[in-house]
Amino acid sequence: MAEARLDRYTAAVLAYRWPVVLLASVAMLALAAGARFITVTNDYRILLGEDNPQLAAFDALQNTYSVSNQALIAVTPREGTVFSREVLGAIEELTEAGWRTPYSGRVNSLTNYTHSEGIEDDLVVGPLVEDAQSLSDSDLRRVESIALGAADIAGRLVAPDGRTAGVAIDFVLPEEHDQAVVEITDFLRSELDQVRADHPDIDCYLTGDVVMNRAFADATRDDLERLTPIVLVIIVGLTVLILRSFWGAAAIVAVLVFVVNSTVGLAGWKGVVFSPTNAGIPIIVMVIAIADSIHIVTSVLLGLRRGLERHAAIVEAVRINAYPVLITSVTTAIGFLSLNASDSPPFRVLGNYVAFGGLCAFLYTMTLLPALLSLLPLRARAAPPQRGKPAFFDQLADFVIARRRPLLASLSLVIVVLIIGIPRIELSDNMARYFDDRYEFRRHTDYIVDHLTGVDKLEYSLASGSEGGITRPEYLRKVEAFADWFRQQPEVTHVQAFPDIMKRLNKNMHGDDPAYHRLPEDPDLAAQYLLLYELSLPFGSDLNDRIDVAKSATRMVVVTRNAWSRDLRELDQRARDWLAAKAPEFSQPASGLSVVFAHLSLRNIHSMLRGTIVAMALISFILIWIFRSVRVGLLSLLPNFVPAIMSFGLWGYLVGHVGIASSVVIAVVFGIVVDDTVHFLSKYLKARREGLAAPEAVRSAFNTVGHALWTTTAVLSAGFLVFATSGFEVSWALGLLVTTTILFALIADFLLLPTLLIAIDRRN
Repeated sequence: MAEARLDRYTAAVLAYRWPVVLLASVAMLALAAGARFITVTNDYRILLGEDNPQLAAFDALQNTYSVSNQALIAVTPREGTVFSREVLGAIEELTEAGWRTPYSGRVNSLTNYTHSEGIEDDLVVGPLVEDAQSLSDSDLRRVESIALGAADIAGRLVAPDGRTAGVAIDFVLPEEHDQAVVEITDFLRSELDQVRADHPDIDCYLTGDVVMNRAFADATRDDLERLTPIVLVIIVGLTVLILRSFWGAAAIVAVLVFVVNSTVGLAGWKGVVFSPTNAGIPIIVMVIAIADSIHIVTSVLLGLRRGLERHAAIVEAVRINAYPVLITSVTTAIGFLSLNASDSPPFRVLGNYVAFGGLCAFLYTMTLLPALLSLLPLRARAAPPQRGKPAFFDQLADFVIARRRPLLASLSLVIVVLIIGIPRIELSDNMARYFDDRYEFRRHTDYIVDHLTGVDKLEYSLASGSEGGITRPEYLRKVEAFADWFRQQPEVTHVQAFPDIMKRLNKNMHGDDPAYHRLPEDPDLAAQYLLLYELSLPFGSDLNDRIDVAKSATRMVVVTRNAWSRDLRELDQRARDWLAAKAPEFSQPASGLSVVFAHLSLRNIHSMLRGTIVAMALISFILIWIFRSVRVGLLSLLPNFVPAIMSFGLWGYLVGHVGIASSVVIAVVFGIVVDDTVHFLSKYLKARREGLAAPEAVRSAFNTVGHALWTTTAVLSAGFLVFATSGFEVSWALGLLVTTTILFALIADFLLLPTLLIAIDRRN
């Protein structure tokens, strides 16, 4: 009855093929018109959900002190140290350029470092370097001695070896800051080019979170503009090559264009903002859409080669594939919709629009594709009589049936070996390493980390418990002890702590006697020192980024060198353990942008675990309902779970770490790889219902869908493998993991599933 209705439906589509094509075109164009509203963001914060507790703590820290949007310029002479007239002059130029940079609010550098000293009974505060070109040799030696001995800037704005110095610019960005980031980075790059031209013996490098924002936008644009055409070319080429039918491939490409335009257009109408994490939506939709259409086209071509008339071949192809294609579309949509459990909003966008694209692919496959196939001059040579050597899939079926026991044993061994590799995986991210060496941001960041200072920070707001309490000796001693503990940690390169200022002021107010480079004992005197110092500071050099308005808390910043997220989490935990034992009133987790990202992958994995379990349960029930057998339904899950496990095991052996991309891989691939299992099982069960024994039903399934499964796997793998050429780690890691899983899924469906079916299905 259902097959008769399908035949009548297909006959109606073919009878009204021109109106069907017209209606599909109108619907696609109406949706595609929204594509012009799509925007690309350069805000890395888009990766973070509003309910992220680490983000909330970071925002609270910035509201208490100052917003941390920074660019850091490093200056390195090709010979000698930075303590020369030319290099210090270049740093002065860059410091002035920093003040001219749009949206700049503070500039700190080696040259404008506010050095304080005591002269008789006066406290003199001023920039360390003024008019570098007029400095004498003794002045240069004095500047070098002060800079390398100053706890505030040594290891932060000047390297311990004196070979590199820095200029740090803080920005106050508007609420909609995408364009502001472009203005800032363009201005700074222009200024650096000018300094390089004026000082050819000096190299300049640029990093910072504002610069990273720009790199996010560049990565998004690269993936959208470069990878999408590559995927389209690969799909067209592979489809023509495998199907050996130009017009069949043309029909598939037309469906892909309709699906991608509809999906991207709806995203535009909904005001979706693309980032590197979800820029692959068009590519993924394109790759998934081909899996639906290729089954129909392959079946049509097989029918033509058997001698069927074209319309009869189309009707038959729709009849035998409509149900499996519907089920695979639903399961794929469920898999991607589970991304709504992600803690990272761009993954939710990715899941929703790929799911929508998958459903569009089903609709266009069942309407537009049959109409196009009836209109195009589709031809296929009749299959020659079978002589001599059997066809490839006949040979493969014979091999699997004859060797099913050794195959099951050997595959089980391989699976166990790969599972052992999973514990080798470390869940860890590094923000700078999200980008590869093709991006200037990554190259410059690597240089600055190696030669000047780290870019990852742990930040603490240490409360004294009372207004004005930050000058109390007991408070200062505890903060100093905490800072000293951090300075003893091997991964720490610099610690900025308020007691360093108070020790320097105490020495200044005692005639710069080194014996007084210690914390003042009298809280009232310490408060007077601080007030005098604040009144003496030049414009733009206040302490608002160090102490709160009520002088009840101070900010401590710990800089680490090239830390992975796991290292930051471990360091923060050690610090919390120290605080719990030595200063429980300060006990709190670290904050800062690096800390937020250090916890992101873990949070995402935990949230995605729940979503993936729900998706798998739904898909399991669907498969059990479809196959009307708990045994077969549960068996079908095995070749869908195993490939992901094998991929992660192989990844553990070859790579060893995964970041935020790993947290969504299972949800992504489970909805995809289940497609092949559904198609194989549906053909197997159809053969069993027709009275074939289990081995013969396996052979029939290979002959019916083997070519289509091979084709879809080749195209899906090639499409996702294109992601591996991305310069953004989330994209290339996702591409490699998904590609590996899809290939393992084909092996499981061709070698593991048939052996299991024969083993458990022994009915005659």
